[in-house]
Amino acid sequence: MTAAQADPAAPKAELRIDRPSVTDGAALWRIARDSKVLDLNSSYSYLLWCRDFATTSVVARDGRGEAVGFVTGYVRPERPRTLLVWQVAVDDAHRGRGLAAALLDDVVVRSSAEHRITALETTITPGNTASERLFTSFAERHGADVEREVLFDADLFPDGPHDPEVLYRIGPLSL
Repeated sequence: MTAAQADPAAPKAELRIDRPSVTDGAALWRIARDSKVLDLNSSYSYLLWCRDFATTSVVARDGRGEAVGFVTGYVRPERPRTLLVWQVAVDDAHRGRGLAAALLDDVVVRSSAEHRITALETTITPGNTASERLFTSFAERHGADVEREVLFDADLFPDGPHDPEVLYRIGPLSL
């Protein structure tokens, strides 16, 4: 599926959504860094993510094949029908066109094919209205409920001030 097919407001230039490979790791790290919103993980972790969790993650590519957005996720070991979405990021030049929503829909469909996903989880810090809108609109599109609870209080983070992480549990999903 292309982003243009998923969202009529998508850019005219064709974007392709597919599975990430290790060679995408550096680009995912740069997109996350440039977002200035996401917690930036080490570049090494993005390489590992593209290797070990490629089946539950997606990348959007422009006409030249360059990564311009991504969703990383994994299936929770103790809840094998739950996809936890770790990060969603879109390059600044491609924001505001529905690409994040297309990526989110795509990763859930792809993950469901192998894991029969019935729920999605993510964490969002209070005040991140873009992520709140993205995930609540996902729930609305799929007729699913949204439950929220603080998963990690601010005082649990050892590396300085950090807002609490609120768990969004979305389901049941019927895909």
